[in-house]
Amino acid sequence: MISGVGDLSTALARQSLLVAAVCLLADVAAFLTAGPVSQFRPLDWAVLAAVAVVDAALALPARHSGWVALAHAVVRFAAAGLLSGSTIGTSANDAGFLIAGYRAGAWLRGGAAYTALAALALGIGGAHLFPGGGDGGVLPVEMVKSALLPWLVGRYTTARRAHIAELEQRAENQRRDAHAAVEYAVAEERSAIARDLHDVISHHVSAIGVHAGAARLGLNTATRPDGIADSLTAVETASRSAMVDLRRLLDLLHGDASDVSRQPGLDNIEELLDGVRRAGLPTRLSTHGSARPLPGSLDIALYRITQEMLTNALRHGDRSPVEVELRYHDASVSLTSRNGVSPAVPTPLSSQHPTSERRESARGLAGIRKRAAVFEGTIAYGPDPAGRTWETTVTFPLGGDR
Repeated sequence: MISGVGDLSTALARQSLLVAAVCLLADVAAFLTAGPVSQFRPLDWAVLAAVAVVDAALALPARHSGWVALAHAVVRFAAAGLLSGSTIGTSANDAGFLIAGYRAGAWLRGGAAYTALAALALGIGGAHLFPGGGDGGVLPVEMVKSALLPWLVGRYTTARRAHIAELEQRAENQRRDAHAAVEYAVAEERSAIARDLHDVISHHVSAIGVHAGAARLGLNTATRPDGIADSLTAVETASRSAMVDLRRLLDLLHGDASDVSRQPGLDNIEELLDGVRRAGLPTRLSTHGSARPLPGSLDIALYRITQEMLTNALRHGDRSPVEVELRYHDASVSLTSRNGVSPAVPTPLSSQHPTSERRESARGLAGIRKRAAVFEGTIAYGPDPAGRTWETTVTFPLGGDR
């Protein structure tokens, strides 16, 4: 902001210098062409010097506009008196006089503005007291043309500039209000979604955990089938994990991102695999290359992608062991999952698959693709030529923290 104001002040100062220089050249040229230079008297040169000084004063800061206008009025009056009867005195500082009137109207306010206008008018009126001191026109007309009109144009320009600034400020306020309204509407919608998630989904997930725990505790330890207690325990664990993730999502929807740093990452993959194993799906994890710390957001993304890969294996696999590989390369990290597909069960993207299941699989792969795109990663997936193994690989470049 300060830099912008400084640049504007510098530009205005340069323009003032240019205006003063043009006025000086115009008045000096008019003075020198008013008569033979060889016949100029010392008094003529003195008047020319005075004209040059007051024209150069037009480059002064705007706060001096009143004094500059007074100086031009004095020079107009003095030139007419000193060069009485000469055609030179009638146009000694016409260009500078007009600009002085404009500046007085544009930059001065209140009594100072009207005082400067009166001084300009008196300068013209005083010049008419001497022979040849006018431009050959009627005094009131010359006062209007040379004093009042430039003064009024200056005031109009300033008023117009202030009006434009007011309109711009009003438009900016409207944009700011509209942006605030959109943010408020988005916040309200997020809160409504969070309430629905809390009131509906969290209730059902909690109920799943409660009923699974009650069923596990109610089993007859002597007659219960093998594996049922483990399965119910897995359901309890999964429901608790789902509630934790749901609470994180609710916090994000409410605008509270303080819990993001506590989201699970690669350090929690074994816990994720244990949950899948308890659900009856054998899973093995292998790590290759030199493990190293990853950016926090990428670490979370890898965990979530692994979670989605295992979910797809549970839904569409043949319950044979799932192989998960994490490979660290020099400039990238890749995650691969392989799971068997039963010949009796079409692959996840097969047109023979039920529509709802194809939609779920497509959403899962789309979610993985979106997470990969955030980090400029790539994804490859599909069955092997025999159609017996489904493989999904996601690769992320390691170019810096995100």
